[in-house]
Amino acid sequence: MLHASVMARTTEICPDLRVRLEAARLDLLALFRALDRMQLQPAEIPQRLLHQLFELDADYAEALWALDQPPTSLDLQAMLRDTLAALEQLPESCDQFRALLPRRARATLAQLEITVRSGLDSAEAYSLVPGRSPRNG
Repeated sequence: MLHASVMARTTEICPDLRVRLEAARLDLLALFRALDRMQLQPAEIPQRLLHQLFELDADYAEALWALDQPPTSLDLQAMLRDTLAALEQLPESCDQFRALLPRRARATLAQLEITVRSGLDSAEAYSLVPGRSPRNG
């Protein structure tokens, strides 16, 4: 029989949360690497929005870490609330960021993102997640 806190944890956490977090981190990694390959000057990159995307990435990494913690060690409701809110922010934040890039760079960035994203290993979603070995699933 499952312990009550384990049962509560499995019913409270969306079954696809880990997959959504991994995808979000990989999408951001593709954006960051593609942007790094561009010939843009720092002044051409919306720094405030870039910082916001870095913070979202850190939130996703923290949430992936939290999913591997014992159920009683965290406030699951707060973690879920914050994580789901952060996931909801990603599409609009990325759209705003891309819209403020120079017009000449947008198509190139979009193509580079697709190319970079297709070459990423899913284990890279766990980069900088403390104590998490990507090979252990």
